[in-house]
Amino acid sequence: MYFTDEKDYIMRMIKEMVRVLFSLMFGKKYVSVELEKENKYEVSGKNLKDFLDMIDSGKINEAENILLDSIDYTDRNEVMAAALFYQYLSEKDSEFLKNNNYTKEEVMSGFKQLLMQSGYTDLLCLVKVEE
Repeated sequence: MYFTDEKDYIMRMIKEMVRVLFSLMFGKKYVSVELEKENKYEVSGKNLKDFLDMIDSGKINEAENILLDSIDYTDRNEVMAAALFYQYLSEKDSEFLKNNNYTKEEVMSGFKQLLMQSGYTDLLCLVKVEE
């Protein structure tokens, strides 16, 4: 497996886990992140789009810190917002992430932590990334 293949694999795995998580949490089929943005997911009153804008402007670590410091892991809408945050982040190329002091591995690590904290540890069986 080539290095870039591994990064694409991480992106595909997160996308698949978000799809399954959405189906489990809301009992309906997840279509795409673009459609989900319209649902106005929030974490502690801060809109998902605000977090995605922070990613785009290179404030990845700051956005993640705000997200993780304020999330209510028992609120499925907030957990879904965080999952979509990590999916969006996983779609960024390695160059962008590196330039902003972040890596694909950190994306996967953060997403795994989200699943564990919110009680969806079973979804980790979908991931076959070597630690």
